[in-house]
Amino acid sequence: MNIKILLDQHFKSAMLKAGIPRKCSPSISVSARSEFGDFQANGAMAAAKIIGANPRELALQILDNLDPSEIIEKVEIAGPGFINIHLSADFLSQQITSLGSDESLGISKPAPQKIVIDYSSPNLAKEMHAGHLRSTIIGDAVARTLDYLGHSVIRQNHMGDWGTQFGMLIAELEEQLSEGEQAQLALGDLEVFYQHSKKHFDEDKIFADKARAYVVKLQSGDKDCRKLWQKFINISIAHSEAIYRDLNVTLKSNDIRPESSYNDDLDNILNDLKHKNLAVEDQGAQVVFLDELADKNGNPSPVIIQKSGGGYLYATTDLASLRYRSDILQADRVLYFIDARQSLHMKQVFVLAKKAGFVAENVSLEHHAFGTMMGKDGKPFKTRSGGTIKLTSVLKEAIERAAILVAEKNPNLPENEVSSIARKVGIGAVKYADLSKTRTNDYIFDWDSMLSFEGNTAPYLQYAYTRIYSIFQKAGIKKNDITGSVNIVAEQEKNLALKLLCFGEILDQVADQGFPHILCSYLYEIASLYMVFYEHCPILKENVELQTKNSRLILSKIASLTLAKGLDLLGIEVMEKM
Repeated sequence: MNIKILLDQHFKSAMLKAGIPRKCSPSISVSARSEFGDFQANGAMAAAKIIGANPRELALQILDNLDPSEIIEKVEIAGPGFINIHLSADFLSQQITSLGSDESLGISKPAPQKIVIDYSSPNLAKEMHAGHLRSTIIGDAVARTLDYLGHSVIRQNHMGDWGTQFGMLIAELEEQLSEGEQAQLALGDLEVFYQHSKKHFDEDKIFADKARAYVVKLQSGDKDCRKLWQKFINISIAHSEAIYRDLNVTLKSNDIRPESSYNDDLDNILNDLKHKNLAVEDQGAQVVFLDELADKNGNPSPVIIQKSGGGYLYATTDLASLRYRSDILQADRVLYFIDARQSLHMKQVFVLAKKAGFVAENVSLEHHAFGTMMGKDGKPFKTRSGGTIKLTSVLKEAIERAAILVAEKNPNLPENEVSSIARKVGIGAVKYADLSKTRTNDYIFDWDSMLSFEGNTAPYLQYAYTRIYSIFQKAGIKKNDITGSVNIVAEQEKNLALKLLCFGEILDQVADQGFPHILCSYLYEIASLYMVFYEHCPILKENVELQTKNSRLILSKIASLTLAKGLDLLGIEVMEKM
């Protein structure tokens, strides 16, 4: 049950009875300090401005019209018109007790929507590098959360398998095959092959012209080009899927909807834009000029739909994909997890898709941008020579570093257990270090801080879960067998219970805003509050009464379930031993 919503309804009723306009909100928020109550209603001050009243007197009128409720123990006015709300201990005990037997952890599921999420989207024929990490794991965390809340989530991995680079690669592969090379050998290392073909493209004009011609042949359906192109696709997809398994990401092969899948609709897109007098010829290209995104001098924003040579661009494919997602998939929301450098492109595509009628007006188009992963030098994360860092290398190093730490802390653990724990800790550390940062910001990639067992890190949260599990082991009881009621007495119990009851509200924020760091911060608060609770509220000591012991075991159970589920929604695994 969402306590904030209950309080909002309660105070809204009081405000209406006090003659305050319906548009005014109670503005319920969690109190920053416990001495100010558990929640605050801050709406009196904003309402007073609207109706020209004294805010403190208006707060008093709200309280005069507040109906008695089992939720609230007492209310008091503070400062210029804040209303401090102290919850009833009995109500809080009842609410937290109900969570102990509720597998959904009290989550109230909203009206389900069909939500398309575009994320990861690597370019095929090249290995995934560290720059692909953010889109992949941020998009996946939001997809998992929306799934859990009961929405119909359609994952779309818009892989780049079309464009100039494929003409270059096909031409290179054809030349190598004609010289007797085997395809498996030629494609053995995609990155080396790509670099070799790019060098050939840059230095040999005849080869470059041939590569450009092959792009047109590929897009026109030439059988020989398609056959060679498919070799790159197959090996690239196998590589990407191995990365997804290692990362514990939910993307599957049937989520792949690459650029090429829209090829048959690109001519239709252009013709429709022409028919609607949106696309015009400009220097041999077909361009749409958007007045809606004009610059400060009033110059409209140009969107190239077709190049002068007849080739199509990302904008064309993105328009076709949006039409597919609106018309065929019947999406209510379409979420894109693409870095902030593509912000203008996404604005152009969204505006044009709506203007051309490719997307229904009621469909929400959302670009959830993110910043750049930076090295300790404050520059984009690269190798020392300035090259891109392969994602496989990052994940391998994370597991190796974690294995050293786990072995140091548990020298008696068998090697196979160290390996299993290290994989969960290492991968979890890399993911959490990213997810815990506000996605719109750049962040520093730092091995030492992300693998620390102290502070807001995955190892700290994983250890908190393991520590709670060890309590159940010492008590000789299975977590699922712990039943009964919670009796909130100590302040530390109350603080933990209040935070646990906010889980649903936190997930709603992640689902609405696409910010996984909100969930990360919440889980860190849960772990921290649990540690304080554990220090001040003995559970297994001999002098603890049976009823108190059981009450605290239930609180521990709910905390462990919340940590496990929250980390699972982030794609991070927990373990019983660490």
